[in-house]
Formats: sequence, structure tokens, C-alpha cells
Amino acid sequence: MSVTEKSPQASFVRGLGLFDSTAMVAGSMIGSGIFIVTAAMARDLGSPGWVLIAWIIPVLLTLMGAACYSELAAMLPKAGGQYAFLREAHGPVVGFLYGWTLFTVIQTGTIAAVSVAFAKFLGILVPEISATAAAMPDATMIAFGRSWHLHLSTQQATAIGAVIFLTLNNSRGIEAGKVVQNVFTTLKVGALLALIAIGLSRGANLAAAWHMDPFWAPIANGVPLSGVALWTTLGTVMVGSLFSLDAWNNLTFATEEVRQPEKTLPRALLLGTLGVGALYLVTNIVYMLVLPFDGIQHAAEDRVATVVMEGAFGAIGAKLMAAAIMVSTFGCANGIIMAGSRVLYAMAKDGLFFAKAGELNQYGVPQNALWMQALWTVVLTLSGSYGDLLDYVIFAALLFYVLTVAGIFVMRRKAPNMPRPIRVWGYPVMPALYMLGCTVIMINLLIYKPTHTWPGLAIVLSGLPVYWFWQRRIGQAT
Repeated sequence: MSVTEKSPQASFVRGLGLFDSTAMVAGSMIGSGIFIVTAAMARDLGSPGWVLIAWIIPVLLTLMGAACYSELAAMLPKAGGQYAFLREAHGPVVGFLYGWTLFTVIQTGTIAAVSVAFAKFLGILVPEISATAAAMPDATMIAFGRSWHLHLSTQQATAIGAVIFLTLNNSRGIEAGKVVQNVFTTLKVGALLALIAIGLSRGANLAAAWHMDPFWAPIANGVPLSGVALWTTLGTVMVGSLFSLDAWNNLTFATEEVRQPEKTLPRALLLGTLGVGALYLVTNIVYMLVLPFDGIQHAAEDRVATVVMEGAFGAIGAKLMAAAIMVSTFGCANGIIMAGSRVLYAMAKDGLFFAKAGELNQYGVPQNALWMQALWTVVLTLSGSYGDLLDYVIFAALLFYVLTVAGIFVMRRKAPNMPRPIRVWGYPVMPALYMLGCTVIMINLLIYKPTHTWPGLAIVLSGLPVYWFWQRRIGQAT
């Protein structure tokens, strides 16, 4: 080896302090959802009060989940985080199924979605970037006995460019990745605070907002909702807010890069989820103070935040909001890209993924895992299938959240003497309440949104033959 070459690192670099870790939690959570999903929730529930409830319940569940994960993260500070928790508590099959679902859909599908959202809002500022404008001449190829039409839009090309740039930057080490995360998380939190301040300053609807058509009278398609119909609608509507709050667990994937993880992880999880939850609730209250409820329901392309900004600044408001969402989605993609590769690394170390993914480069990051993740993300982006896949994953995500929190009960029985720097508050009641709340939502989705939930379960189970394949490889290797 020449003196100019750098050898691979033997271990991760502990470069994430409390601020960095909190920025990863908050930055991975805040994408484009908070600026958009309230419109669809308002149409389905038809009541300002119940829309707020559809945000409050997921915020409380997220806080409870973060508190429960704190015990596991401090007890098992290993790369892969949730994957490692599931493996230790329930065995390698469950751990692998989580990692498989994360790689095929949850992580890569989310990266594709937020990257396309970044490109879409950049298109408001740069009209040449759109879903219809071609980045290169269309082509046709013959494969597998059929003709395939190949089209690459400028929007797709921009999204792919963002994924490649962020993957390349994260390949340069944890310091490079965290700088982007810290800067963009600070900017996006600032953008949300500015939106809240602008909304609160426009007090014309302040008095009327809480007396609009019965505040607590839910109605859908002109029909009042009550009883079972109300609660089932609430359960399905919460998919939007749950997805907007998701990815709070990503910090656990990078546990081996956190300084003093037994202290930093629990604090960052709680600070990040509490901060984002509070911002989301206040933002929704601002929407209702500034806009008439039907203005929220029928916001153009569901861009409620844009309507607020247009009311304050006219046409320039739309551009300001587009810039804010660009910042938000770019930072979100960075955090998810950074974290997801650590799960692939942990799986590879267990012999359940490509061995190259289990190697660290000279900067102490799993560069090969980062590029494998990027490759599949590009495939999803080009296929356009990520949107459909993401409709399915909230059920899968909830399922693994429940199994992970159940791991607290399993590990207390299995390893009662294992050091636990943090013990979840309110045990066993709070973990049980979290599991119950998520299970009720899952059952509701299985019954009333079967086309969005059963495919998600199928994606999870599709990992079983893949697991057996990797197990055979391990057996043959030994």
C-alpha cells in the first residue's frame, strides 16, 4: 500500500453529539407532509376539531414510541438500531424481515418520494423541471419478449441527482453528512417557525376560527359521522399524520456513531419527537386560524401552507413556500440516506446481505451500503412505483414498531440482568398502551383499507424466501 492510500476504518467514528443527534431525529421527520396532508384529512373528517385529534393521537403515540425505544437504544447501542433490537428480542428472522422491508420499500421508497418532492417544488422556481419535460430523448427497448418505453423527465433526473449528491457526500464521512443535516434541519425548523409567526400575525380569522361550522361536528360527503363510522374514519385518516411523523427511529440505526449513546440517544429521541410534534400541532392550528375550513379542504394540489403564504405575500408567497419545502425535503432525504445504510451494514455483518455492505471505507462509513441503497432508490424513482409502495408501508412500519416495543417485555424476561441505563417511564403500562394504540390502527386499516394494508403485509412476508436463501449461503460458507 502506498503512503498516499488510506486504509478502511475498523469501526465507526463517534461523531454525533446531542445537537447532531436531535437534528437527525427532527430532520428525518420533517419532509413535505406537514405542508400538504392536512387538506386530505380535512376533506375526510369535515371537522376542524377532529382534524386536530387526528394529529394529536399520532403525536402522543410517537412520543410514547420514542420513550420506549430509549430503553432499547441505551441497552443495545449497536449499528442497525431497530434491526438489532428486533433480532435480539425476537430472533434473526424477524430482524431480517424488518431490514428487508426497510431496504425494499420503507427507506428507499421514502428517499425516492422526498427527492421527487424536492424536484417538484424546485420546478416552481425553475419551470424547466417538470414531470412532462424530457431530460433526454425517449427510447424503446425490447426485453423479456415485450417492448418497453423509456422516459426520463427532468423531474426524475433532478430527484436522482439529489440522491446521488447526498449519497456521495455521506460517503465522505459522518462529519460531512451531519453538516448537511444540521444546516438543513435548522433551516426547515426556521421555515416552520416563520410560517407559524406569519399565520399568528394574520389574526383576521382568529375569533371566527373557533366558531366555524360546528367545530366538533365531523361530516364526510355531506353525511354526519358518528359512532363506528367516525372512529374508523379517524383511524384511516391518521395514516397521513403518522407518515408525516415517521422516521423518528432513524437515529437508532446510527447508534455506533453517537457519542455517549446511553445518554445522548434517549435525550435526542425525546427532544426531536417532542419538538417536531409541537411544531406540527401549532402549524395545524395556524392553518385553521388563517384559512376558512373549506379553504384548507380545497387548497390547490393540497398545498395548504402555500395558500397561507400566498395570502400573506401574494404570488411571491408560493415561491417562498416552494423554497421552504425544497429545504425541508432535501434535509429529510439526507437524514434517511445516512441512517438507512447502517441497517444494511448490520445485516451484512450477520451474513444476511451482500458482504460488501458490511465494509467501512477510510472515513468510517459503509460506503458500499450507501450506494446499494441509492441504486434501488433510483430504480424506484424511474419506475414511479414508490408512491404506490409508500401507501402500503405505514401498516408494515406500525407492525414493526409494535414488535420492537414488545421487545422491551421480552428482553426484561430474557436478559433481566443486562445493564439498562434508561428504563422506560410507566412500565409496563406505557409500552402496553403504545402497542394497543398502534394495533387498533392496524386492525382498522386491515378492515377498512385492505388494498393499502394486505400488500404491505405481503411485502414483509416476501422476505421469507430471501432469508432462507441467505441462510443457505451462510451454511454453505461454513
